[in-house]
Amino acid sequence: MKRFLTASVAIGAILAGSPAFAQETIKIGILVALEGAFADGGKDGVRNVELALRQVNNMIAGKKVETVVAPTDTTPDTTIRQARKLIEQDKVDFIVGPLSGSEGIAMRDYAKTIPDKTVINGISGALETTWVDPAPNFFRFNLDGSQWGYGLGSYVVKEKGWKKIATVAADYSFGYTNFLGFAVDFCKSGGDIAERFWVPLGSSDFGGVIAALPDDVDAIYLGVGGTDAINFLNQYEQAGAETNLIGGTIMADQTVLTSKGRAKEALAGTPTSGPFANDNPDPAWQSYVKLYQDGFPENERFPSPSLFGLGYYTATLAAITALEQIGGDLSDGQKKFHEALSNLELDSPTGKIKLNENRQASGTVFVTEVVEGADGNLTSKMVAKVDNVTQTLGMTPDEFRAMGLPSRETPDCAKLRGG
Repeated sequence: MKRFLTASVAIGAILAGSPAFAQETIKIGILVALEGAFADGGKDGVRNVELALRQVNNMIAGKKVETVVAPTDTTPDTTIRQARKLIEQDKVDFIVGPLSGSEGIAMRDYAKTIPDKTVINGISGALETTWVDPAPNFFRFNLDGSQWGYGLGSYVVKEKGWKKIATVAADYSFGYTNFLGFAVDFCKSGGDIAERFWVPLGSSDFGGVIAALPDDVDAIYLGVGGTDAINFLNQYEQAGAETNLIGGTIMADQTVLTSKGRAKEALAGTPTSGPFANDNPDPAWQSYVKLYQDGFPENERFPSPSLFGLGYYTATLAAITALEQIGGDLSDGQKKFHEALSNLELDSPTGKIKLNENRQASGTVFVTEVVEGADGNLTSKMVAKVDNVTQTLGMTPDEFRAMGLPSRETPDCAKLRGG
């Protein structure tokens, strides 16, 4: 990664001196949730776009880069309105975003109306975005939510002995998707889901759900994030509940680990899974973390990058790499840009990323446990990892389709176990 960034700066510096490039600008729209449950994660997304561009001196292929931030509130209507503003009024060349699951599905459909532009996903993780009728100009360099959940189910069954659970998850596209990946792995490993609870995104009162949770289970799977996760955990502790917790991908992110109050007490020891582990010894990851920590004052960032920040950083890195390959040529309906992104083998902070025929990433899932770090803050410790997790979770496409799209009822645990 360092070699690439150094080369990019050198190329940009050489080309910047040419009169033919002097007035040319690449304009990037950053579509990101800055209101709602994931606002803190959205801010980290913006920081990480800035961080990636800073490494190339805000120059790509000799062209100056400008950014326009379009804030959303995670709702599809707001997202599309802001995306239209970026394209029609701000005249951006392409969009990096969005952040949340249902926003991604909406942007998939909007992308089809602007075929001569490009959308590079920020960090949204709904399966349908790239699985159901994908847009040819929409690219996702992060794993989807079901991929992030895969590996965690077998871990809690085999290593923890937790075979009977209840689940509480967000009642929208990403909540369903992330739960599906976990449940497929959990049920195939012999686990049983006793009861499922679904809560609206942006909830503040979880008292009724907590009171209804069954006592005769080994653990509770918690598939919420941001302020929703913090509110649940605080109320869970206040209720005196002591059942083991299993975290969905966004439940043990930096946005939650750095929270104050009793939530911290509930999180310690919680296994979870996702696209990274804080203690990953890989030099590319360690270099990125240091770059992030050195790039912003301590009181203006998380102790290490959040999931949201990593997604926006990787998306911007993909854009930089592809544009350098084609000399910044966005002519002819951005066909060269689309081709370069489709064929890109990206060296990211979490390893090499390739896209499948749906322009969806495959890659590594890290299983972690929440522990207290040397500084007294909560962090994640890697306990296992699963390489090359595909969009169909190791099944054939036909087998995966037969299971059905993620929903409140899908997947069916009995069918997965062959029962």
